[in-house]
Amino acid sequence: MALKGIIFDFDGLIIDTEMPGCNAWAELFNQHGFSFTIEDWKKAIGTGPSAYDPAQHLSQLTNGLLDPLVIQEQTLDRARELIELQPMLPGVLDFLIAAQRLGFPMAVASSSNREWVEGYLTKLDIRKYFKVVCTSNDVTNVKPDPELFLLAAKRLGISPSEAVIFEDSPNGIKAAFAAGIPCIAIPNDITKSMDLSLATKIIDSFQHLNPQALIELMN
Repeated sequence: MALKGIIFDFDGLIIDTEMPGCNAWAELFNQHGFSFTIEDWKKAIGTGPSAYDPAQHLSQLTNGLLDPLVIQEQTLDRARELIELQPMLPGVLDFLIAAQRLGFPMAVASSSNREWVEGYLTKLDIRKYFKVVCTSNDVTNVKPDPELFLLAAKRLGISPSEAVIFEDSPNGIKAAFAAGIPCIAIPNDITKSMDLSLATKIIDSFQHLNPQALIELMN
């Protein structure tokens, strides 16, 4: 079927929140004499804390000395400080502008919470490009469950077969696959070494794709 809508992940796809998040946790773990690596962080990428919760992990390592809720908030604050230094990832804005000109309705579907996603979309001045924003606040199950993507397509008023998804992580790609929606992977520095094999196509950057070419690719 013809392409009628575009769904985007947020973290690691529109702006690099992954490396700042990893670095914030590494700083805290190191302060308490433990290591935290990119491999640890990969376990949490693209899904909710049920898959891997670094706050719970560090609390266990310190025999409960640290309150998971407290260190979670502290580390989020530190991650935000680091994210403030991050520009939008290359080609994202040009792609959004071009897609809007072609009349494609667009959505964000993220496993992060609404405050996080809406806050950064507004700060980056790109909230206006998205008809729909679906977050963990809107669903029972986050990625790799397909619920977020199916909800985003429904709210865009299109069927799953009429959508395409942009993702950067295996959990997001698995969710797209389970939803029956074609998925183009644009990995970041952390996720490029992960298993992206379920993606319909893998490209290096939004700089290497325009919406017109996307129409040709998906039709």
